[in-house]
Amino acid sequence: MVRQIIPLSGERVSAERGPLGLATSLPARRIEIRVGKFDLVDFFDVNSAGSDTHLQFLNWTVDNNGAYDYAANTRGYTDAAMLEYDDHSWTVRFAEAMMPKVANGIHLDADLARARSENLEGEWRRNFLPGRAGVIRVLAYLNHANMGNYREAIDEFLEGQTTTPNIIDTRRQGRHKYGFGLNFEQDLASQFGIFARLGWSDGHNESFAYTEVDRTAEGGLYFKGAAWHRKNDRAGAVFTINGISGDHARYLALGGPGFLLGDGGLSYGGEKIFETYYTAHVWRGIFASFDLQHINDPGYNEARGPVLVPGLRAHVDF
Repeated sequence: MVRQIIPLSGERVSAERGPLGLATSLPARRIEIRVGKFDLVDFFDVNSAGSDTHLQFLNWTVDNNGAYDYAANTRGYTDAAMLEYDDHSWTVRFAEAMMPKVANGIHLDADLARARSENLEGEWRRNFLPGRAGVIRVLAYLNHANMGNYREAIDEFLEGQTTTPNIIDTRRQGRHKYGFGLNFEQDLASQFGIFARLGWSDGHNESFAYTEVDRTAEGGLYFKGAAWHRKNDRAGAVFTINGISGDHARYLALGGPGFLLGDGGLSYGGEKIFETYYTAHVWRGIFASFDLQHINDPGYNEARGPVLVPGLRAHVDF
């Protein structure tokens, strides 16, 4: 990945070094250009309390907006160009990215005339509460790809053209999928705060790159360990509810498979997830975590669950 920073002011602000940038300070007003292979959600829909699977939550639809079908291959990466404008308390970023050739596929489609993804996000950083930092992010995306259509797959099945609905048979180049997201975090005290996400996608064409979610809402709490004299520990709790469009649900109910869901039937209900974790700093760059998820109606099916999912995690920074 190539990164170019164009300063627009002499004033500088502090920056944290990490895998995606080595600078310790940046111009307060600047344009940033990035080109190369990267993960879109390292820059879009980021939430400091709910985006880091290394040390925070584990559920896919907590770490990212489940309705954000962001352009990526099977491993989560794409080739893209991103333009960002930063000005003190606000940022606007836009990325043009390559889509996979098939749903959840490893190979990206290099023909941008027929397959691509536009991503736009605005970010506002304010003290929405006196003396307490807060962030609001508004996201929109539009994907173009060789997508199938849920209603066409249903109609072909009902007309007797297929033995089960099969969205792969309805794929057409140049189809669109679009959606929106809202992302919020707010400190309530120096070591405690809240965060939330809302997400919506049109749900007409197939889930293609991330996961099978068309509607999502989540709200949670985050805690920093300094409050109990463990400054590098962290903890959190979140409740998430996910849903899918009417065509998507009917397709699965009739026996149609998606790239993640589909077992021959569906008694539809919103997927409800409660997750909590505690991450302890053991020594230097070594962390250990316990995670627990309680999932009602997993895969939107009232015939399944509830499921209790405990997890243990070790993480090493060096």
